[in-house]
Amino acid sequence: MTPGELLRDTRKRHGVSQQSLATRASTTQSAISRIEGDRVSPSIETLRDLLSLLGEDLTLGTEARDWGIDSSLIRERLRLTPAERLDYGLAFAGQVIANSPNARREGGPR
Repeated sequence: MTPGELLRDTRKRHGVSQQSLATRASTTQSAISRIEGDRVSPSIETLRDLLSLLGEDLTLGTEARDWGIDSSLIRERLRLTPAERLDYGLAFAGQVIANSPNARREGGPR
């Protein structure tokens, strides 16, 4: 959701016109329209102030991104000794080579 969509949805949910919000914010209706139309990108501070005039708080947060990496598998591999990790890596590389399209087309690994 863009900042403009957030402001527009919040304003409409509260039944406030662009002109009324502009008057409260000491700005123009066209300035509110430009923000809501995503023609200008307000600063976080400006967006926070506009939402506050509508009786709402802007909250920002973060969430962990799922990179598709199995952390438990990494921890399991790190418990191996260096020699065991090397053996595992070589066995895995052998499987990758054996299953590559070129290996099948050329008759397998050399």
